[in-house]
Amino acid sequence: MNLHQLNYLVVEDMELMRAVTVNQLRGMGCEKIKVARHGAEALDMLRQGKFDVVLSDWNMPVMSGLDLLKAIRADAKLAHLPFLMITAEAERQRIEMVIAAGVNGLLVKPYNAGSLMARLERIFKPQTRPIPIPIPKHAAPLLKTETDGLELETVLSPSRILVVDDYPVSLKLLEKLFKDEYQVLTAVDGQTALTICQSNPPDLVLMDVLMPGMDGFEVVRRLREQPATAQMPVIFVTGLADDDARLKGMELGAVDFVSKTSDPKALRARVRNFIQFVDMRRKLQADYDAMLDVARVRQDADNISRHDLKGALAGIVGMVQTLTDDNTLDPKHVAQLRLVQQTAEQAMNMVNLAGELYKIEMGQFKLKAVAVNVSEILHRIVDLFRSTFSDKRLTIEVDTDTPVGTESPQVLGDVMLCFSLFQNLLKNACEAAPTDTRVVVTLKDETPLRIVMTNNGVVPVELRGRFFEKFATSGKAGGSGIGTYSAQMLVKAQNGSLTMTTSDEQNSTTLIVTLPRHTFEPTPSTY
Repeated sequence: MNLHQLNYLVVEDMELMRAVTVNQLRGMGCEKIKVARHGAEALDMLRQGKFDVVLSDWNMPVMSGLDLLKAIRADAKLAHLPFLMITAEAERQRIEMVIAAGVNGLLVKPYNAGSLMARLERIFKPQTRPIPIPIPKHAAPLLKTETDGLELETVLSPSRILVVDDYPVSLKLLEKLFKDEYQVLTAVDGQTALTICQSNPPDLVLMDVLMPGMDGFEVVRRLREQPATAQMPVIFVTGLADDDARLKGMELGAVDFVSKTSDPKALRARVRNFIQFVDMRRKLQADYDAMLDVARVRQDADNISRHDLKGALAGIVGMVQTLTDDNTLDPKHVAQLRLVQQTAEQAMNMVNLAGELYKIEMGQFKLKAVAVNVSEILHRIVDLFRSTFSDKRLTIEVDTDTPVGTESPQVLGDVMLCFSLFQNLLKNACEAAPTDTRVVVTLKDETPLRIVMTNNGVVPVELRGRFFEKFATSGKAGGSGIGTYSAQMLVKAQNGSLTMTTSDEQNSTTLIVTLPRHTFEPTPSTY
């Protein structure tokens, strides 16, 4: 897709930064650009018009960039809209949050037109892994990012310095001084320097002052007038040594003012000190790009695994069904095959559930609520776990306060989510319960419906405050800490609630689930 053909929405609360991004887009040949001052205004515009990509700042009043991203991903019509987050964030944990929310690209402030174009190209031409490049002799240190066992390596190319001087000897000396450590561009006059800065922005400009036609001061003044180059760092390297010239250069926004008669080693040290700050930003950008690559690899692997696993399980179900149709089989063998079929179907439901949990975490899940017979689900799970935990000699019961002869109350929710929810909670209760004790599940005929699950044993003190947090576990061999976390998500996705209380006095733990009750419509009268 050609970038200049896209419709852009730039979301930024600071007018100057909006102008910077818009001008950089226009410099790339993009003209279909609209702007918004915060996330809420952007969301209204997105729902009313057509856009191909959103470029948003993170920290904004009214609605932040992260909240805007979540709202977009939760909207069925906007969910797949490419989103580039522009940020100065340096905390890895916060970046992981925005990646988990479904961001397509990250652009680190401050940035130039080249960085912006590179991030947009990554979004519309995503690569599973970065393309390996040769390691330059004086490249910045290798950067490694590791996530979930996947490791990507990124090599930073040398920083770019533009040397501007009309005197050939000085130009050659400066080029020789820095070429072994940086990529050096040269210009012999002010106009050429302006053209390079606008079309191929360097990381730092070393600018002479006294040049014919357009002096260095005028070049920098013009750079400051254009949003795309207004923040470009400049060090004046000049034969002028008087205080007035130094003051004028600093007032124009130069980061330093150095005499040509200075020790070359001192100039090199000054440049190196400044480039360190530039490289910190470049490393941060490379790190975020690598984190996004890892996330894409993991997501692709998960999607492929789910697809292949579902195919294999469907094959098992089909073969078992064929075998059970054989009238010559012993009834005991048929019963065992039926159990295999049920197990395979349950595994398929678990694979499907993994996809639904991902959507819930991303804010993309849409509940299609139906009437669910929760009493039947609870009895099925209890029957399964009586066999599973037979070695612990647990007494597992389902009770209900529904009067005999009346229809069981039903939940307004999702069958698969309800099954997984109660399977997780009951499994957790049975694992925590001591041998030769009782686990009781009670269905309260109330509105909303209330399901109470009680077992002997208490939750460890250090775990009580974070019982439903992801990866929270204590003292359980092989425990992943995602059972109660996923249960909490499954409840919330069905507009319910889940709480836990534990009593040291009674040596018991109780989980209470509330879910919306399905209300049966009265049958229309025929009279």
